[in-house]
Amino acid sequence: MSGRPLDVLEASLEDPVTVHLKDGTTYYGILAGYDQHMNVVIEPESDVGDRVDDDLEGEFAVAIEDTTIIRGDNVVTIKA
Repeated sequence: MSGRPLDVLEASLEDPVTVHLKDGTTYYGILAGYDQHMNVVIEPESDVGDRVDDDLEGEFAVAIEDTTIIRGDNVVTIKA
């Protein structure tokens, strides 16, 4: 997937995403929404459980349990 960041987010709506934050925390869920500041809304996936993120050398991505809003200032990467 390539293109402008907001176009990539639009194409990823309702798909599973992994969100990496500045503090090192990684969250996994379904991308439910976003805005021009790259604030994102993620919802839990039906089969909640931690995921191993291959890009993080075996670290776990925490599966969210409730709808979560993440401020865009805290986001380092969003991986679809």
